[in-house]
Amino acid sequence: MTEHPLTVSDHQGLICPLCQGALRRVDKTVVCPANHRFDRARQGYLNLLAVQHKNSRDPGDNQAMVEARRRFLDGGHYAPLAVRLAQLAAGFAPVQWLDIGCGEGYYTAQIAQGLPDAKGYALDISREAVKRACKRAPEVEWVVASMARLPLTEGSCQLLASVFSPLDWQEAKRVLAPKGGLLRMGPTSNHLMELRQKLYDEVRDYDDQKHLELIPEGMQLAQSETLSFTLKVETEQARADLLAMTPHGWRASAERRATVIAEPLEVTVSIRYDWIVRT
Repeated sequence: MTEHPLTVSDHQGLICPLCQGALRRVDKTVVCPANHRFDRARQGYLNLLAVQHKNSRDPGDNQAMVEARRRFLDGGHYAPLAVRLAQLAAGFAPVQWLDIGCGEGYYTAQIAQGLPDAKGYALDISREAVKRACKRAPEVEWVVASMARLPLTEGSCQLLASVFSPLDWQEAKRVLAPKGGLLRMGPTSNHLMELRQKLYDEVRDYDDQKHLELIPEGMQLAQSETLSFTLKVETEQARADLLAMTPHGWRASAERRATVIAEPLEVTVSIRYDWIVRT
């Protein structure tokens, strides 16, 4: 088993979101040298989202959105995506990794299972999401935090995961170790095409490589692959959950959404995996 210099017990990898000082555990809190303290919730996660860094009272996905995603993913509909993500992550063999925008933890738990000897961190700005996520993999350090202020030391991670999540590229680059990489999983232009055609009179096209233009200097795309399959969404609950976990759940009209939920649905799932390295 690999010996890890970064351990959950002393939080050598975690830093204060206010002053960037190293955090250490004191009873049920963590504290930095400047005496900024952050609580560990009874569910096990750390809340490192300072009040002054919130844009709203409870930022991120709300309870209804988190529950919809949990039901849909636990139904196995996207299982092939999670399996491939975990395979790719395991192939990079990091000592320490971070899932940025972990949501309710479905994909994070798969990564953790494939990396039993690595130290894993996962964060999301949604407290409701992290509250549920930390039940999936107790060995992961679950954190409520902002991706604009990643609470990890510079160059501390050999692997970052970003699954259906926006990114702060400069922060991602900061916490990546040299030759470490970001494993990004996101939709192609064909993803859920049939659903979008049912919801809108005109389906907006988009370039599934546009995110590559955002890669900062000092990082570059090393490899890419696409996984596609046809998915039959057979129950009304699953169709409602699929809508609720995508932007289409509030962009499309109520009438169109009701029609989608009521009728049998077969859609294309098409996801791109990019490995973007720090050079």
